Amino acid sequence: MFIYTVKPGDSLYSVAAKFEVPMAVLQSTNGLTVTTLVPGQDLVIPTKTYIVQPGDSLYAIAQMSFVTPKALQEANGLTSYALTPGKRLRLPARAKYPVENFSYLLLTTPENDEKIIVNSAANNTYYGIFEHHLLPGGALSQLDDAAVIRASRRHRVAPLAVITNLTATGFNAELVRQILNSREQTQRLIDNIYTLVRTKNYAGVNIDFELVRPQERDLYTNFLRALRQRLKPHGYFLSVALPAKTNDEVEWLKGYDYKGIGAAVDFVFLMTYDYHEAGSEPGPVAPIGEVRRTIEYAISQMNRKKIILGVARYGYNWMMQGDNVVSAQPVRVADAVQLSMRYTVPIQFSAEYQQPHFTYWDENGRKHIVWFENVRGRAEKYRLVYEYRLRGVGAWQLGFEFPQSKVLIPFFFTVKKVI
Repeated sequence: MFIYTVKPGDSLYSVAAKFEVPMAVLQSTNGLTVTTLVPGQDLVIPTKTYIVQPGDSLYAIAQMSFVTPKALQEANGLTSYALTPGKRLRLPARAKYPVENFSYLLLTTPENDEKIIVNSAANNTYYGIFEHHLLPGGALSQLDDAAVIRASRRHRVAPLAVITNLTATGFNAELVRQILNSREQTQRLIDNIYTLVRTKNYAGVNIDFELVRPQERDLYTNFLRALRQRLKPHGYFLSVALPAKTNDEVEWLKGYDYKGIGAAVDFVFLMTYDYHEAGSEPGPVAPIGEVRRTIEYAISQMNRKKIILGVARYGYNWMMQGDNVVSAQPVRVADAVQLSMRYTVPIQFSAEYQQPHFTYWDENGRKHIVWFENVRGRAEKYRLVYEYRLRGVGAWQLGFEFPQSKVLIPFFFTVKKVI
């Protein structure tokens, strides 16, 4: 397998012919509903061979196929790095890294949920079933989740109940403050989580409390420690979603004690995305440098085998007025590519951030800037999982279409099962 970046003048037919791969296979592998392509678009080419093109180098081919130049040279008996156009190279197999993967699943309809589970089960160890809301006093909201729990277990993916402090007006730090500052309410919440997991046949729980204040830092860690003591004797998993940070100096992130939380839970889902988001200026959603620095800080605070690298399956479309943002909307990977096709603008790729982007003007003359994730950027993050020997990788969220990731995960990883 390798990743090919579409060049001006390419068509699906010409790419298929160039690398001797059926068009239908290219379409299905890349989730294409049309045969048109846009310059800068990345295509996964599912083949074990590579046909040398004019201007190719052994280094460039190795980069596209995620092996070392030396491995490529040895696999083909090459005595030098010199290449001849038209030469067929065998792509050596890449050693796969064993992982436990966790992805969030938002419930929609039983039919759609079942389809997502079937399509993604092989690539996941855990599903975070989103979501049960935290309620005043330590109560939990209800969720019609029986069918998705059964489907998850049927496909050997451990279902974890996601508990959040999300309300109709956003994440509620005050609600968390009230509960954590009351021993009675904290214990009630622990009891309710245990009852939920036991009675609904969950395999465990994922806690996603956001905007935890610095004043509740130790209370939050102690809550997680007490919750694990309640769940662990019964074989239930405890995981937690953590906002990304590279130090402990940023005030609004001080509520998350990486070291204490890492010691208290089975694993963490590190939310390494939204470095730029709907409320910010345009920019890369998950720049590789910031992701790397977040990982390095995390492994300085906790066991690396407790870290699941959280990655995004989306980007943002910022509408501009001059240099000012008028509005911004999330955009799925597949929809971002469709936008570039619709407005016939090439996709650029930032080598610094390892993220694609493009700019277009809509029918009303308004400027839009789009940054998103693509398969090349995703592959670089998967390499970080291997480089830092993390527990695995996880996605927010499975409902956002990203067909190529289904192919990429088994190329890099062997996904372990726990049920």
